[in-house]
Amino acid sequence: MCTHYTPSRADHIAYFEATGHDLDDWHRETWPDYSAPIIMHGTSGNREVVLGSYGLMPKSKLPPGVRFTTVNARSETIGELRTYAKPWREGKLCLVPMEDFFEPCYESGKAVNWRIGLQDASDFAVAGLFKEWPEAEGKIGYSFTQITINADDHPVMRRFHKPGDEKRSLVILRPEDWDDWLSCKNPEFARSFLLPCPPELMRTEAAPLPPRTKKPKAKEPDLLG
Repeated sequence: MCTHYTPSRADHIAYFEATGHDLDDWHRETWPDYSAPIIMHGTSGNREVVLGSYGLMPKSKLPPGVRFTTVNARSETIGELRTYAKPWREGKLCLVPMEDFFEPCYESGKAVNWRIGLQDASDFAVAGLFKEWPEAEGKIGYSFTQITINADDHPVMRRFHKPGDEKRSLVILRPEDWDDWLSCKNPEFARSFLLPCPPELMRTEAAPLPPRTKKPKAKEPDLLG
C-alpha cells in the first residue's frame, strides 16, 4: 500500500497539459493529509489541476478518536465500501501526477525502502478518486485517494511488502487513456482502465526514505468549511 510519493513539480505539470488556478508550489514529499496536485476534467472538458488533501477522508472530517487511512482504495471493493462508493458511482475520477512512489522490500530479511518510477524517468499519472468538500465563501476543497490492484503475479510489484502479505500496486495510466479515464461515468467500464503497468516500463532502486518533514500548514486547503 502506497502511503508516500513524490508529486510532480509545478514546472512539470505542463507535461499533463492541465490548466491551473494560480496554485503555489506544493511540498516535495507527499504523506497522508498533505496537499498535492490532482488533475480532473473541468466544466469545458479540459484538464484542470487543483490541490487536494491526500486521503479521501481527511482527519479533520473524522469523528474524534477515529483514525483510519483512506490514501489507497482497493479496486475490488471501491464500489462497495461506504467511504468510496458514492464518488466512484458518480465518476469522480482524477489523475495523480507524480515522479515516483515508495514501497518496502523485504528480500534482504528486513524492510528496505525502494523508489519506483518509469524507465525513462518521466512523470506519470496514477488512477485516483476524488471527493469535494464545501469551504468558506462558497469555495470547494478536494481530497483524493489512489486506486490499487492486486499485484501477486506482477514481476516488479510482487517484490514489495511483507512476505505472505497480498501484493498491491498503484495503477499507472497510459497517457492515451488519460482523458477517457477522466470522462468515464460508468463505474463498470472504469474498471477496464485498472491494469498493471508493463514491467519493462518500470524502474526500481533501493532508496533511503526521505526524512518526513513537517506538514506545511500554509499550503493546506481549508476542508472544514
